[in-house]
Amino acid sequence: MLTGLANDVKETLIKVITSAGDVVGVTRDTTKKTIIDTIKGAGEVTTTTLDVVTNVVEGASAAVSESGKSTSDGVAGVVEGAVDAAQEVGADVGTAVKESAQGAIRGVSDVGGDLGEAGVGAVRGAIAAASKIGDDTTLAATHAVIGVIKAADAIGSEAGNLVKKALLSTAALPREIIQAAIGKAEKE
Repeated sequence: MLTGLANDVKETLIKVITSAGDVVGVTRDTTKKTIIDTIKGAGEVTTTTLDVVTNVVEGASAAVSESGKSTSDGVAGVVEGAVDAAQEVGADVGTAVKESAQGAIRGVSDVGGDLGEAGVGAVRGAIAAASKIGDDTTLAATHAVIGVIKAADAIGSEAGNLVKKALLSTAALPREIIQAAIGKAEKE
């Protein structure tokens, strides 16, 4: 169930996404701006930051899934924007990647969307964000894989298996890094 903030983001963003040509750019920029504006409005950068990141990502990911646009592309933009915003406000990037990845899975699950596509998109977005901010892309991919698997497994073993299969079967992700990250996720 989406929180109030997540639902507000979903309702606002779905209108923007459906008319957008560049889903990745729109979701990235809107997610980043929403997180930064919300955090500045709250005036406190602590656990509130990660709560805001998670809620915004959940709502934005749900909007992407309902929009009829590519879930993978949209979620990639959402996670990239969230990680970029978290870094900009001084939050821990690794934690922001995990929280964003989990939020993406929960948001897409909430509206009955494609969890495999969401997982792939979350990892792609984490890698893109890490590359943009000069962070370790392998570590970002690992954090994202752990996050999406943790969230999918919490939904159920079938969801967890679906996400793992999607991550391993996409050519857009580095297979050896994904395999190693799945191994780490299964140990946590």
